[in-house]
Amino acid sequence: MMGSHTPKQFDVHNIAIIGAGPCGLAAAKYLVAQKSFQNITIFEQQDEVGGVWYYSRETSHTRHVPQTSAFCPPDPPLRFSHNQAPKFPSPMYEVLHTNIPRSLMQFSDLPFPADSLIFPSREHVQEYLVKYAEDIRHFIRFSSQVKDVRLRRVDGKDQWDVDVLDLKTGEVTTSTYDAVCVASGHYSTIYIPEIKNISEFNKAHPGVIMHSKYYRTRDDFKDKKVVVVGNSASGLDISNQISRVCREPLLLSVRTATPPGYLELIGAEELPVIEEFLVEEKGVKFHGGRVEKDIDAIVFATGYLYTFPFLTSLKPPLVTDGRRVRGAYKELFHGDHPTIVFPGLPVKVVPFAVAESQAAVISRTWANKLPLPSKEEMDKWEEEETQKRGSAFHVWPKGGDGDFVNSVYEKIAASGTPGKTPPRWDDELLWERQIYFEAKLKFEIEGCKAHSLEELGFKYQPEQKAMSDPEIL
Repeated sequence: MMGSHTPKQFDVHNIAIIGAGPCGLAAAKYLVAQKSFQNITIFEQQDEVGGVWYYSRETSHTRHVPQTSAFCPPDPPLRFSHNQAPKFPSPMYEVLHTNIPRSLMQFSDLPFPADSLIFPSREHVQEYLVKYAEDIRHFIRFSSQVKDVRLRRVDGKDQWDVDVLDLKTGEVTTSTYDAVCVASGHYSTIYIPEIKNISEFNKAHPGVIMHSKYYRTRDDFKDKKVVVVGNSASGLDISNQISRVCREPLLLSVRTATPPGYLELIGAEELPVIEEFLVEEKGVKFHGGRVEKDIDAIVFATGYLYTFPFLTSLKPPLVTDGRRVRGAYKELFHGDHPTIVFPGLPVKVVPFAVAESQAAVISRTWANKLPLPSKEEMDKWEEEETQKRGSAFHVWPKGGDGDFVNSVYEKIAASGTPGKTPPRWDDELLWERQIYFEAKLKFEIEGCKAHSLEELGFKYQPEQKAMSDPEIL
């Protein structure tokens, strides 16, 4: 992350953070601890912290089928009364536990309560984030939606004009900042692929097709014939819940085989990808020719697109097809204008620890304590990584998060720079990162009651080599 060249002299005093989810909160903590900045303001469109963990029982009424555009308008907020702040429903559903043991998931300076489940529930994660935010809550402007961020160059210096809508009063204000931290997340704009006749099917049978973002409880699927598309973390978890009440078997449409243990837990029948929607038959045809008719519900757990609806004026564009963010060195600093950063882009990672490590680098870089490489080197990095990673640009390899976390820790320790100390994973945490998949499966099989890995039969032994399990993060 850090180069050996003469550091670019940043002149950062006023900072805007967009989003009070885990990434935004971590960024604020490290920026405050740096003691180099005059003003830090966090803009959060919800009325509480938590980001994706802030649950709303209601879902958006907007449905786009198919949905392949990164420029799809954001879902409008839900307004329950004139006295209540509007809410933006996240993908969080009623019964959900983390995929990561709490000791690995937690921030480095705040452990989860000792009586928490080893894989905490969404409610406990939200409570945890509210507590984590206590000492920086006064920096947050709630119910404040960033509508536009525009760059100006003044005497060779970046200046960012930020338009913010007060969702309670309707007033729009504009303020200027020296730097912007974009921590708005990437679980808002859904992706539902274009498949033959999908639009015609959706018009003829409205409500049958939905995205996992709008799933809340299994009750809506009782005795129904259900297809779930996708077997990543949410696809498997939602399938496991729906399969308990739907008509047997639940049909799971996938590109790559589901780990056998999870397929057995779910009790689903695994099928290949859908090739065509059959309008008259209210059915689908799968690759290979199999046809299923009279389907009651099709849940697409097919992920999300990267999008920044408030950053459309930045050229060249940050996103095109929504598969990745362009021009971000190390998936963090904008190469042309490193006074804007994008923490939280990587997927298949343990998010809180990575967010802390990124925040430690951001705070020290903007305080001129750590240098960035030259523009040419940053461009070269992106070119080389694009060639290596292809379309899965932000998908880190298994173990990549541990390597990153410890690399940042070691480099910052070696630099002797002041600021908040980032996390470090010891051998036991690295072991937990390797066995989390098998442990989570055991947790599910045994009824989601365990409070420790040892209860599930996992005990760390020094120099123990973990099994190579699949990823479900």
